[in-house]
Amino acid sequence: MTKAQAGVVGLGNMGGGVARNLVKAGIQTGVWDVSDDAMAPFRDSENASLMTPGEMAAHGATILYVVPATPEIEATLNGQDGVLAKSAPGTVVFDLTTSFPDDTRRVAAEAAEAGVDYLDAAMSGGATGADAGTLTLMIGGDKAAFEKSKPILEAVAGNIYYLGDSGAGHAMKLIHNMVVHTIFLTNCEAGRMAEGAGIALADMVEVFNNSNARSYSSEFRFPKHILSEKWDARSRVYNLNKDLGMAVRFAESMDIDARYAKETLNFLGHAIDRGMAEKDYSLLYPEFDAIRGEE
Repeated sequence: MTKAQAGVVGLGNMGGGVARNLVKAGIQTGVWDVSDDAMAPFRDSENASLMTPGEMAAHGATILYVVPATPEIEATLNGQDGVLAKSAPGTVVFDLTTSFPDDTRRVAAEAAEAGVDYLDAAMSGGATGADAGTLTLMIGGDKAAFEKSKPILEAVAGNIYYLGDSGAGHAMKLIHNMVVHTIFLTNCEAGRMAEGAGIALADMVEVFNNSNARSYSSEFRFPKHILSEKWDARSRVYNLNKDLGMAVRFAESMDIDARYAKETLNFLGHAIDRGMAEKDYSLLYPEFDAIRGEE
């Protein structure tokens, strides 16, 4: 087995793209997922090898976790076959999840006791950015470990920001997602107002995109996934609810009244009560009035 320089744990909508770009860059990459189907495309790849996270660590790899949250990472860090027990010198772990900063700092401290650098590398750009290798990464943790790993990160990201100590990257991601999700729902509300006033949704979006109301939501999400009626933003309502829940919790830990985030979280909670947890979140637009009516 060729020595793995990098590893990717989690090969879903985001992780699959991350792994493919590492492989495309000629980086020997270990890949692993709980789903055999997710690993199948990498079985015959010249630069990819199927291996457990512990095996990646035994190679001293730079391991990128692209899984739902901290608990899924901890499940593979610990134990006699886990990353911490198996790690060779030079092993570095990057946590690309959206997680709570206190949890990140706790896990980073546990990893440090085992001689493993653990950094948060929260990502933005969605599945499209992961596919294209143009993600934005928000980094927190040991700066020397970050600099050493930068060539691997550059294979999957177009913008990389080192923001400070452990937890800084995940703090930035919670703040980022709070803004993204509240703006998306504001645009949904605006769209309903425009249609109620006899203005076509497409016309509203075009005006927004040529004025001060433009945003990522109006420039990308609405044209690609709502106006197109494809409903394929490739992220679940559950994910938005999880992110906003952590953002509100983070604000409250600093005695900040995040009232707009709370209002968005309340709306998402009603969407989930309607059975939308696993639905693509672009479908919040056609269901907007019904969800709002239940608030």
